[in-house]
Amino acid sequence: MGYRVVVVGATGNVGKEMLNILAEREFPVDEITALASRKSLGTEVSFGDRTLKTKDLDTFDFSGWDIALFAIGSDATKIYAPKAAKQGCVVIDNSSLYRYDPDIPLIVPEVNADDVMRYKNKNIIANPNCSTAQMVVALKPLHDRARIKRVVVSTYQSVSGTGKEAIDELWNQTKGIYVPGQEVKPSVYPKQIAFNVIPHIDVFLDSGDTKEEWKMVVETKKILDPKIKVTATCVRVPVFVGHSESINIEFEDYLDWEEATDILREAPGVLVVDKREAGGYITPIDCVGEYATYISRIRQDETIENGLNIWVVSDNLRKGAALNAVQIAEVLGQRCLKKG
Repeated sequence: MGYRVVVVGATGNVGKEMLNILAEREFPVDEITALASRKSLGTEVSFGDRTLKTKDLDTFDFSGWDIALFAIGSDATKIYAPKAAKQGCVVIDNSSLYRYDPDIPLIVPEVNADDVMRYKNKNIIANPNCSTAQMVVALKPLHDRARIKRVVVSTYQSVSGTGKEAIDELWNQTKGIYVPGQEVKPSVYPKQIAFNVIPHIDVFLDSGDTKEEWKMVVETKKILDPKIKVTATCVRVPVFVGHSESINIEFEDYLDWEEATDILREAPGVLVVDKREAGGYITPIDCVGEYATYISRIRQDETIENGLNIWVVSDNLRKGAALNAVQIAEVLGQRCLKKG
């Protein structure tokens, strides 16, 4: 006995990962269908050892389906998510559309799984921004022990966070630098991304922050604790997959780095790799295809009274998007929905 599951946007990077992770984690599926826009109608996608042909999202009837994992962006979600929710299917949405709605829970299962019960407000659950998801997984166990006052985070975000076109742009620009006459001008990003870093993700706000930086502030408060002060600088780097974050934390109480390490080693969803030697830390290439949020470089910050520095790395297509959505579905199934 299992659930009837829909993956919306099944031909995109995140949608494909959702299908992969549902199969890998053996999510209890009685029936599954893959939806896409009409231009991708009939495209084949993999679900474990099965091949699914995408169906038309525009004409699909969500009645009788239990869970819909959405990975289609805010504009399309605005049209189809309310339709699915009204027809009785619980929507788990990966876009930013519903994250800041006070009536819709924003969930990272390792942090605030109990909030999943609030899905009944609108039959919709929001998945957080990729950079926020991995950060709050790392912060939660430390916050429980010493109460976090302030977080200063600088991100190093891969191009896969922007989508397939950005991956292609990095690849083509990299080749173009070495092949005469094949230089590729920026189109996805405002400046060259190959062999460069761009301190600009999403649009600029009047404050001078980018919307990506604003998201990290607001989402951390909603998921973890509204009292935590957060300031972020978000940077796009020439990495295909995997987001990294340098996080400085100020606590209310003193927390020794060795105790912090012990706490993190026992935390759900976390894997500590911190040997304090050459290569004894995690980089983005090490985390691709993995479930964990990896933490390295745990050390005291002696410049403030109760400070700590950590380095956090995760596969943004997994924990930052598809994996977190599937984990929400697992919690929803365990606590709220009846099988079959």
